[in-house]
Amino acid sequence: MTKPFEGVRILDFTQVFAGPFATYQLALLGADVIKVERKGGENMRFSPGSPEWAERAMAPTWCSVNANKRNIAMDLKDPKSIEIVQRLAAKADIVAENFRPGVMDRLGIGYEALSQINPKLIYCALTGFGQEGPERDAPSYDGRIQATSGIMSITGHEDSVPTRAGFAVCDALTGMTAAFAMASALTQRAVTGKGQLVDVAMLDATLTFLSPTLCEYTIAGVKQGRFGNQAVSRLPTANLFAVKGGHILLAVNTEAQFKSLLKVIGREEILDDPRFADWQARIDNEPALRAVIETAFQSDDAETWEARLAQGGAPASRIRTLDDAVSHPQLAHRDVLQVVESAYGPMQLIGSGFKLAHGGGSVDRPPAVLGEHTDQILEEAGYGPDEIADMRRTDLFS
Repeated sequence: MTKPFEGVRILDFTQVFAGPFATYQLALLGADVIKVERKGGENMRFSPGSPEWAERAMAPTWCSVNANKRNIAMDLKDPKSIEIVQRLAAKADIVAENFRPGVMDRLGIGYEALSQINPKLIYCALTGFGQEGPERDAPSYDGRIQATSGIMSITGHEDSVPTRAGFAVCDALTGMTAAFAMASALTQRAVTGKGQLVDVAMLDATLTFLSPTLCEYTIAGVKQGRFGNQAVSRLPTANLFAVKGGHILLAVNTEAQFKSLLKVIGREEILDDPRFADWQARIDNEPALRAVIETAFQSDDAETWEARLAQGGAPASRIRTLDDAVSHPQLAHRDVLQVVESAYGPMQLIGSGFKLAHGGGSVDRPPAVLGEHTDQILEEAGYGPDEIADMRRTDLFS
């Protein structure tokens, strides 16, 4: 069955996480993504989390967003490489890059240059702050955007310092935004026949996901503080609670769920207590309500309470580690984690975050060894065997 982006070719100059994550989403859905990597490989290949894999230039963090892509690695400061890129761009649908503004222009392969070669080209540029504005040239990483966007100011406990999220959340949000932007531009081109520059800024993308919190301020002047593990609903039963030997996260946000919670813990009688008669009373008397719940919870562990609460209709979860989460039977049933064979044995990678009735995303090709598809890509660009052999004798490629 045809996947949504089959027949779409992307030249992917992106590196680190946000950009490669964006192109990976389209690669999962059938796009032919040619990763144009610098000679020697990008830094992410050598991330030190696993020395064994870093020595192979196949760090797991790099592999996580580069499956299903073909790879060519060359010296982009060499005029011959620029010629190769221009040939590839002539047949491409999308170019994606996440250098600082102006870098690709100075190399001669920015939007203005490549759109002259291919007017239908969609050129997606990911940066920290966008192609214009006072911060245009500022370097940016996920941590800086977490700090700049306000995320850190609302993360953590009231009596703690501002806290980063436990993963590169702004990179991920930007990558998904860029994937959506490229798909949007393709749809628009199908109507207009025109290519365009797609300008994706990490700060912009992050703020769109913060819209409920931001609009509390822009509309009503409410400034959110740090509320620890409490849900955005601010209800006292949507928070972290102590159980025997650990903790459980309750997500009880409706009256029906609250009654289910009380039934499961055997304290339905407190509904007659005026301190807990309605949500405002429960908020006003949160310490007393917490004491009731946690006293009941001390009789069993989190796993037992999770099962009881699920059966009783009160949303809750024990706090799983990453290895617990990976082995969750729901993920296996949904085929979220997919195995692909590589030169170093089987790899378990993450597929698309959604399912289609047909032609959905899948991991079909392992992350490429540096320069693995160089000859194949050069042939497709129109170079003959002798020309490729001549280029191979130079110091152009990895």
